[in-house]
Amino acid sequence: MSETILVTGGTGALGRVVAKRLLGDGREIRVLSRKPAPVGTPYAWRTGDLKTGAGIAEATEGADTIVHCATGASGGGDAATTRRLIEATRGAHLVYISIVGIEKIPFLYYNAKLATERLIQESGLPWTILRATQFHDLVAGLTKAQLRLPVTFTLKGRFQPVDVREVADRLVELALGQPSGRVPDMGGPEVRDSTDLARTYLAAVGRDKPVVAISLPGKAARAFRAGANLTPEHADGKVTFEQYLAERH
Repeated sequence: MSETILVTGGTGALGRVVAKRLLGDGREIRVLSRKPAPVGTPYAWRTGDLKTGAGIAEATEGADTIVHCATGASGGGDAATTRRLIEATRGAHLVYISIVGIEKIPFLYYNAKLATERLIQESGLPWTILRATQFHDLVAGLTKAQLRLPVTFTLKGRFQPVDVREVADRLVELALGQPSGRVPDMGGPEVRDSTDLARTYLAAVGRDKPVVAISLPGKAARAFRAGANLTPEHADGKVTFEQYLAERH
């Protein structure tokens, strides 16, 4: 009997890798997107919008597993969109990707992710939640966005960047397995100072300029400086930041 798996956010940085990894073995892989299906897509495309609920019932109908990768830029609407997904779902195993340390770091985005976790846990559906550290792409993007400035600023603290492909592999493993609740966190192979990572990126793109770490006030910044975003005991990733950059530059 074939399995039907729906991937929300299936065109995003993580979701598109998850969907690709899930193809094969007779599975029907559905991708939920607001955009129309591209020509030649290998997926059972479902056009829908989690913000409005349009097309969600049709997308979830008959799904055995849902890998929920969709998220907003600020996360502010994640709980509402997840509630719509839950209401439209009938018994599917819901696999959710979250972020390490969200209960300790009161960023608005992290608060939204924590609220979404609680919705899933209280949904009555079988569920699995994986928390991961920040992706290499995000850490690199923080420096890339400042390339035109004479100085690069970083938030004082440390990161444990992980490769999005390795997180996708773990999500696929969880999606093909049994509901497991909160599974162990997943982090990158190294804990690195933010200034070190910024200088590494600048060197990779051939730029040499000052890097300044700034210490912001507030509980969120203090938690970040204390390492609440890290999970050194779960340094499961293998791809280092240098290896990630070498592939792209």
